[in-house]
Amino acid sequence: MSVTATRFAATGPEHCIAKRDDGVYADPSVLGTTLVAAIDNVYRAGNYFTGIDYPVLMKALFGHGPELPQGPDGTTLVRFAADIQTFDPARRALYRAVKIGRGYAEYYFEPVWLPDPADPDAPGFQTRLDLDEFIADVWIKGIRFGLDLPAIRAAMESTRADRVTVARQLEPRPGEDAHIVEVSDDLHRSDAPLELGNGRLDLNSFQNRFPQIQAGVRLLKKVPATAGAMGFEMSGAALPPEPGRDVDLPAYAGTGTKVERTPEGEFLVSSAAGFLMVDAKTSRISVEDKVVSHDGVSAKTTGNLSLTGDYEEFGEVQEKRVIEADSITVHGDVFGSLVSRGGTVDVRANLVGGSARNARGDIHVRGVASASVLCAEDGRIVVERAENCVIAGTRVEVNHAVNCEIVGDEVVVNMAEGCALAGRRVTVECTVPRKQSEMLVAVLREEGQQIDEVIAAVTQRVAQFATLAAQLKAAQDALTGKPDVRRYLMLATRVRKGEISLTPEQARQFQKMAQDVGPALKAIGDVSAKIKAAEAEQQAGTHMLANLQAQRGDAASISSVAIASVQGETQVRILAYSPAGGQPWRWLPREIRTRLRGPQAGELLFMGGAGSVAWSSDTVAAS
Repeated sequence: MSVTATRFAATGPEHCIAKRDDGVYADPSVLGTTLVAAIDNVYRAGNYFTGIDYPVLMKALFGHGPELPQGPDGTTLVRFAADIQTFDPARRALYRAVKIGRGYAEYYFEPVWLPDPADPDAPGFQTRLDLDEFIADVWIKGIRFGLDLPAIRAAMESTRADRVTVARQLEPRPGEDAHIVEVSDDLHRSDAPLELGNGRLDLNSFQNRFPQIQAGVRLLKKVPATAGAMGFEMSGAALPPEPGRDVDLPAYAGTGTKVERTPEGEFLVSSAAGFLMVDAKTSRISVEDKVVSHDGVSAKTTGNLSLTGDYEEFGEVQEKRVIEADSITVHGDVFGSLVSRGGTVDVRANLVGGSARNARGDIHVRGVASASVLCAEDGRIVVERAENCVIAGTRVEVNHAVNCEIVGDEVVVNMAEGCALAGRRVTVECTVPRKQSEMLVAVLREEGQQIDEVIAAVTQRVAQFATLAAQLKAAQDALTGKPDVRRYLMLATRVRKGEISLTPEQARQFQKMAQDVGPALKAIGDVSAKIKAAEAEQQAGTHMLANLQAQRGDAASISSVAIASVQGETQVRILAYSPAGGQPWRWLPREIRTRLRGPQAGELLFMGGAGSVAWSSDTVAAS
């Protein structure tokens, strides 16, 4: 039976197949199972398709292969064969059985002969198998997918007998697991040497040991799992793939991070600015306001550190290593230098041969400070035990000090052995000399006459800068008051703000105006720079003047010393200093040693090996 329909039939399984002048088409709206049934009916009715486009047929039947072609109007075209013809039973008898194995099918190709109708007993005449007939024959035998057309063609064209694998099932391709990818370069540390501004390398510092990141930065992206690709048995039965496993992006979110879901995908984003920390065990990412390290600070682990936040270290700080940060907490021993910009320096163990400096905060050493320098220009220093140290701070508290130089506005020491102490208010429970080191105590007194001279000089200097700034402003006003300059400046301001737009002709005139007033504008710029410099000097002088006046007020405040028990040779004197050189607790360590241990010319208040000392400047003034 020949199928001669020229349009899609209304009923029956073949309703989705149309035979047209230019080929056989399938209805693109009913592909898949319905088309399989229609094709099967055509084959079982004793017909077969000629000129089969096998990839198009596989795509139409099973959805496997390249996309179907599109027509000029954008519609899908499913032309899968050239014609439909009757399968001659005599030729159908040429095709042998197919040997089907596990996932493959084999066919034994050999020369074939058609019988001679005129002489049925004769051998007949030799012929060749046809590819389209082969496809129809194996379809009826259950092979509907996975034919190897190149291998079949080659075997049909060969004159020798051979067993050939003609079909294979398509194994399903498992889906890819969901995974996490990095979308920020800031996630990784860089242990390369730090490049300085002059192009040289600082071999003591790393490029980026502790990455810092701003809020709202995408750190990680989740790439979703894929479903995989469907496989097919040779019968056309689907072999579902194993889908990829999912991954939980929120499991990577630590403190200071969050998960955002956008049309672009699922991202882990920093919700705060700070230091990027990655937990090596859980891979959890956090953005912390401080760095917490357990590796210690050495030439191999971190190098020198310069951070803009807080830092906490559980290991040791190696000799000659420097940590610069806001607040610094070290649980191990410190042999290097700690520099704080204004937080708190907390050494939970010992400070040995190193230093701790704080510009605007406190320093606390809970263990022993030995052969070290401790400076807090505007803060308190608390040390449990100090040996051979230089300590300078606004307030210094030491439980036991041995052979130390200590200076501060207020100094409190429980036990002092062979130390040199200086402060405006000094309180000591017990003083004892130690071997070759004398026990010296100095009461700080500012030299009032010198501070008045400094205040007068600074006041005069501030007035000079104020006068200079006024003169420069008058010169600037004269330059900007010229009509052509004033017109240009007004026009330039409006153009810059976008209030007016210039035509090409006006733009050329505007450029000519700029060239004409160019020298005047340069002069105005020079004068403006000088005004800013004069005002900056005036402001700095005013600030210095305020500090000097505060110091003069402090000069009149009370100074005192109290030693509860003198148990060895101890000297107590008044140590005068000039406020122009800054507060004594801001002196350099070498100067502190020189001033406290050098020749003493101040008034002697006490010298003896026993007793107690109680002296106050207000008591002396009253008497």
